[in-house]
Amino acid sequence: MPIPGVFKPHSDSLLLAAQLSREPRLAGASVLDLCTGSGLLAIEAARRGAREVTAVDVSRRAVLATRLNARLNGVRVRVVRGDLFRAVDGRRFDLIVSNPPYLPSQQEELPLRGAARAWEGGPDGRTFIDRICRQARAHLEPDGILLLLQSSLAGDRASARALRSQGFEVTVAARRRGPLGARGRARAPMLRARGLLSGEDAEEIVILRARVPG
Repeated sequence: MPIPGVFKPHSDSLLLAAQLSREPRLAGASVLDLCTGSGLLAIEAARRGAREVTAVDVSRRAVLATRLNARLNGVRVRVVRGDLFRAVDGRRFDLIVSNPPYLPSQQEELPLRGAARAWEGGPDGRTFIDRICRQARAHLEPDGILLLLQSSLAGDRASARALRSQGFEVTVAARRRGPLGARGRARAPMLRARGLLSGEDAEEIVILRARVPG
C-alpha cells in the first residue's frame, strides 16, 4: 500500500527482489533489509521462508508503511527506525539486502527530511554505499551474504574493491543496462561534469553479491 512520502518500488527494487528469492540460504535465515522503504524486500524475504526479518529505515513514514504492508501480506517483520547498522548494533544476520540511496546529489548536504532521502546519495552517490561496504561484515555470520544494489553512476567497481578489502568474496549477481531515469536525466550535465557519466544517457543497475568466507 503506498503512503505519501514513501518511495514506491521501481524496477531496480524488483530486480533485487528476484535475486533475493533465488538465494539458496534464504529459507530459515535471519535477514536484514537496510533502507527498506515500503518494505518490499523484507516482505519478500519473509514470504520466501526467512526465519526472522528485520527492516530498517530512517524515515518514520517508511517504518509505518513497512509495518502496514507486512500486515497486509500476512508476514512478520520487525521494523526499526534508525540510521543503517546503528539500528541493529551488535546483531548479526545470515543475509543482508540493501537498495540504498545512490543517485549522485547536486548539493553537498543530504536532505534531513522528505521523500528525497530515498534517492539522494551524496556528491558521488556513495555516502551510504561506502558505509555499508565498511560495516556489513561486522553484522554477518560466517558464510553470510550481502546483496547490495547500486547504479554504475556511483561506482560499482569501487564497491567491489571496498568489499574485497573487508575480506568478502564478491561476484556480480545481476547487471542490467538501461536509460537514465527522470532524475538522472535532469542531472546528466552535472554527472558528465563530475566524470560520472560518459556517452549516452544510460546506466547499469548492478547487484553485488558479497560472501563472508565460512
